[in-house]
This record gives sequence, C-alpha cells and structure tokens, in this order.
Amino acid sequence: MTETALPLKGIRVLDMATVLAAPVTATYLGDFGAEVVKIEEPGTGDFIRGGGESNSLRSLQWVQEGRNKKSVTVDLRTERGRQLIRGMLPHFDVIVTNYRPPTLEKWGLSPETMAEINPRAIIVCITGYGLTGPYRERGAFDRIASAFSGLTYVTGEPERDPVRSGYSVIDYMSAYLAAFAAVTALYHRDQHGGPGQIIDLGLYEAGFRACENALLTYGAEGHVRERAGNRNLGIVPASDFDTADGRRISLHAGTDALFRKFATVIGQPHLATDRRFATRADRVANQQHLYPIIAEWVAGQTADGAVKLFSDADVPAAPLMSIADIAADPHYRERGTIVTVDDIEYGELPMAAPLPKMSATPGTIRTLGPGLGEHTDEILAQLLHLDDSELAGLRADGVI
Repeated sequence: MTETALPLKGIRVLDMATVLAAPVTATYLGDFGAEVVKIEEPGTGDFIRGGGESNSLRSLQWVQEGRNKKSVTVDLRTERGRQLIRGMLPHFDVIVTNYRPPTLEKWGLSPETMAEINPRAIIVCITGYGLTGPYRERGAFDRIASAFSGLTYVTGEPERDPVRSGYSVIDYMSAYLAAFAAVTALYHRDQHGGPGQIIDLGLYEAGFRACENALLTYGAEGHVRERAGNRNLGIVPASDFDTADGRRISLHAGTDALFRKFATVIGQPHLATDRRFATRADRVANQQHLYPIIAEWVAGQTADGAVKLFSDADVPAAPLMSIADIAADPHYRERGTIVTVDDIEYGELPMAAPLPKMSATPGTIRTLGPGLGEHTDEILAQLLHLDDSELAGLRADGVI
C-alpha cells in the first residue's frame, strides 16, 4: 500500500505531551497516516527517551512510541517558545496535550485559548482527573489513575493486598479511547461541517469505564466488588491452573454447552449432569467442589498438551505467556501482531504492529523514534517561515 492510501493522510497532529497516554494517542494516529510533530524539551526530550539502554536518548521504548513522528525541540517554559507554539497551532488538525490545567493556563495555552487560535482544531486533553471537577489540578500517572479508577482495588488475591497490573494498561486504554475520540471529532468536523472541539479525558476514566457491572450492582444492591484472584466468581469454571511441567494455563468453560465439552475432555462427562454442576448457577454455588477436580486433572498434563486438548474440543484455553513465549509464538508472527523492524541504532527489533488490522487501509511503520530535535529546523522553517539566522538565534538562546 502506498503512503497516499493511508486513512489519516493529510491530517496533521501536534504531540505536545509526555508520559504516556497522550503521546501514545499521537502514535496511534501516526500509525494510520497522520503527520505527527512531537514537541520536546531541548536537551532532554520526552521522558521515555531515557531508559538505560542507550546514551543517545533513543531508548527501546522510544523507538516504538516515537515511531512515525517528527521531533521538534521547543522550551515551553520560555515566552518565546510559547510564541512559536501559538504560531504553529493554526497548522494542525489535532493537538494532543497532557499538561495540567494550571500549567496550560499559566503558559497562555489553555484548551480554550488554543481553540480561539485554531477554531477547527480537535484539542485532545488527557489529564489525571480531567479539566473540570475538584481534583482538576492534581497530577497522575498510570499507577495513580489505576488506583483512583477502582481497577487496582479489584485486582489480586482475596486475602492479599491489591496489586497494579504489570503493564501500563490505563495509559494504553486511555490512548485508544482518545484516538477514537479524535477520529470521531474529525469525522464530525469534515463530514458534517462541525466545528473543532475540546476532548476532555481524565486518565482514570478509561479504567473506570472497564468496571463492567460493578457500579450498577453497587447502586442496585449495595454490593462492593472485591478481589477474586484468577477466578470469576459468577462464571465457573474460569480460572488458571498449574500444569505438570511447571507452567500455568487459563481455562474458560462457563456456559453449559462449554462445560459439557470440558467435562468430556477431562474424561469425566458425568460432571455435566451432576446436580452440583449441571447449570451455571449450580457451578457457581458449588465451585469449591469443582475447582479441586479440575486442578487435579490439569496437574497431570503439560501446558501445551492440555491447551491442545481443550482447543481441539472448542473449549477456550491458553497458556500464560511471558514476553519470551510471545516473541517465539507463530501466531503472533504469522498474523502480523509482531513485526520486525530495522533500527539504525539497535539493528533488527521485534515490535508491536499498528493495531487494529484493517483490510484496505492498514497502519504502517514508516519511521522509528527520531533523534531529539531531528526535525526542528525543517518544521519551523516550513510552518513559521523562519530562516537560518532566526533558527540559529533561537538555538543560541536555548529556545529550541
């Protein structure tokens, strides 16, 4: 596919953000063809540039999350730097930022001010707690947002302290939600003649939106969802089990039809007609009797062997995969979930592909994370018509 066929070709995005949801929002848009200009602090750049792998301010994480972006260094703490940004704003369709409201207001770059400068812009603001409300001035990161959203509280074993997810899931969920909002707003602007608008997303809100029926149940019944470990207490069997080769597998046979297949696989078809387990309600009520039976059977199987038996019978099952398992798995590679890229510094690298897959206009990785300020002169000359002497002066003053 040629670059001109990318679905967001012609859309220009200003990435004026750092760590992690807001910049990744811009990465997602860039994957599907948007031209993304990344604003970074001179000398240090985005926080994720540093990661210990390299002295070049191109960490492995930056190589991925900085892909399909152009790097421009501007010191937003200087008035001249902020003037440059104000001059650039009219040239962008989408502006993504995650600075706290008081900071943006102090800089004269509040969402409302940016909207006045560019009324057609889609201004995506991802802040810890949103632009409104009593906590609007507080900062947050993934860990804090996970705690505030309720996600951490329900994660972990019942008799142990709550635990945060091993990945920054709130950041990435928020990025997908924000990218969806940006594209929706662009569609409304360009297809229905609508105006630009401000998208206000609190970092915690993506995690909260994933709370299933927990709020509804609390509102209707006063029941607070607690930690259940690997089990889903309302769907049985659905849990993880140890195998004979020291691994673990995850199983889900919570419907009556699946449980009948499941019982046959483990050589105990009578369980499907046992009055303790015949229906979903029966299995939920008697799970303390069912799970030991399953655990004993799985403990006698290898992980791969058990997963194959269940999968062949159309019972959902999978091994618990480490990143090493994922890197070696043929499905990830053959489907294209993982691609191999050639980086100028690191050589060949496995990398997450642009997702989701689209049949006619798939995303592409056109460039990897750029060097700090690599495109400063190019972009400022193109958008603001600054000549070499003006650029040199700004650089001498530490503005760029």
